[in-house]
Parts: sequence; C-alpha cells; structure tokens
Amino acid sequence: MQTALELSAVVGKAAACRSLAVPRASFYRWWMPRMALARRPLPARALSEAERERVLEVLHAPEFLDRSPWSVYAALLDTGLYLCSVSTMYRILREAGEVKERRNQLSRPKYKKPELLATRPNEVWTWDITKLRGPVKWTYFYLYVMLDIFSRYVVGWLVAGAQTAALARRFIAECCDKQDIEPGQLMIHADRGPPMKAKTTAQLLADLGIVHSHSRPHVSNDNPFSESQFKTLKYRPEFPGRFGSQQDSLGFLREFFEWYNYEHYHSGIGWLTPESVHYGDAEEILRKRKEVLRQACSLHPERFVRGIPKPPSLPTEVWINPPSREESVVVVTH
Repeated sequence: MQTALELSAVVGKAAACRSLAVPRASFYRWWMPRMALARRPLPARALSEAERERVLEVLHAPEFLDRSPWSVYAALLDTGLYLCSVSTMYRILREAGEVKERRNQLSRPKYKKPELLATRPNEVWTWDITKLRGPVKWTYFYLYVMLDIFSRYVVGWLVAGAQTAALARRFIAECCDKQDIEPGQLMIHADRGPPMKAKTTAQLLADLGIVHSHSRPHVSNDNPFSESQFKTLKYRPEFPGRFGSQQDSLGFLREFFEWYNYEHYHSGIGWLTPESVHYGDAEEILRKRKEVLRQACSLHPERFVRGIPKPPSLPTEVWINPPSREESVVVVTH
C-alpha cells in the first residue's frame, strides 16, 4: 500500500492501483483515516438508570422471583402500577445475565463409537429385529436374525408375533448352542432396542461368557451388517408386500435363508457363499478358481494381455467402525 501511495503522487491513484494490481477500494480504505464511530445517543424515552434499577428490584421481589416477566407485568397492572413494557423487562434481565433456562436440563452421556474386529468366524456376531407386514394394516411379524460379520453366515433366525426379552434370550441361547460357543470366544453386537438392552439378555450373555456391544443412539451405521442383510431380504423380487400368516412367513424365510447361506455369492467375502467361509472351505474354493484361470490363460494366452487374472480374495479382517488413520498411526521413537 505504501508503494502505491508513493507512486500515486506521480501518476495518480487510479493508475498506481492498476499498475500494482491493488484494488482501489482497499487502497482508499487504507489511505483515508478511520472515522471514530459515533456513540449512539440515549433515546429520550429510555428508562433512567434509577428506573432500571427499580424494575430489577421489583423482578427480584420474593412474590415475583419465580414468575415470568409477562406474569409480573399482568400482576403489576392489576395493582395499578406500570413500570415498563414486557420487552424492556426482558432486556433489563438479559443485560443482568438473568435470562436462561432455570430447570434442570437432561445431560445425555457420551457414547463411545464401537470398534469391533473379526478375523475368523464365530468371533463377532451382530443381531437385529425387523418388521414383516402381516395380512392387514397395523399387523406385523418380527424377524430376529443373528449374523456372523466375518462370514456373513446367518447362524440363527426366528419369526414371532412380538419382540420380547424372553424370546431374545431363547434365540441367543439356541444360536450359541448350535455353534458350540465357548466362554470368552464371542462378542455379540446389537442396537439399543428394548430386547437388546433388557437385563435378562445381559444376564444370559454374562452367564455364557459373551461380551456384548451396543450401537450409539440414532446411529444406523453402527450395525451395518444386519441392516445390509435385511436389505438383501426385502429387495428380493419374490419378497411379498404382506404375509398372510406367521406360517406363511416361515415358509418364505426357510427358502430365503437356505439360498442366502448356501447359494448366495456375497460381494463382501470375495464372491463366496457365507456357508463356505463359515465352515472353512473358502481357501480350497479360491485355489480351484485360480487353477481354472491359470488353465484358461494357458489355452489362450493372447486373450490375457495382463497375465493370469486374480479372483477376488477373502478379506482377512472385518470391522465395524474401523479406526481412522490418525487413530491407528503408531509413532516409534529410538
């Protein structure tokens, strides 16, 4: 700016600003002395300092201490006294720092983000309950599904007319018994629905030696595998808009879960079936796939300009909320 000012004495302010690429408005703002901001005069109709203190004194009176300004205003009018408007009362209280919520406010706890890791089957399960429409409006059946996050294998499911802690307890116990779960082997993750948070459910998990984990409130992606599995179910072309009865839903779901576990090639596990991953057949299947591709390449090498293609591999670890890169960086000093 100083250079522009010196040059402006020779070529003029506009030319100096153009030659130095200085905005003219910025130059004039810098060059012209700042005018002191005039203090706003007190309006003639404003309350005097003594009157303001009087208003505050009345608002602090024992009979008005727990009343709102509107209530005080009305009570004063009934006694034949007018001090000021309600808005002025609020203004005086605000300036005194006395306009705030006086009731005890709910302080919600901070929930830690669940970070769960599975490196093999039967290490982390996740479960949830979804509604299935019944034969008429406002009727539902409830589908309980337990899913292994590493293999995506549905280890158990149940359809009932209600969602209760007793059913949840029976459901979890049967799933664990079917998979021969040992104490200390498994973690089960769920959202914060009533059956999931019930004391009887927590007691069962403690008796079985199972660690439990819960999603944060109102965070849907803390339980992504169950949500994805429900989407696969409800986006099937044959999924009905309504089920005629609970027996009707059982028939449909038996066929669906048979397909899902044993025939469904899942993109999240290298296009393998959940059953093959859960019961340890994945490595042999992948080895055979590689052999098929090797033979195809040897027969027609001209068609494989980039060499033998590699089939999708099976992930070695599966996370619910993997830690961010900043959290996972470890600094090693020597």
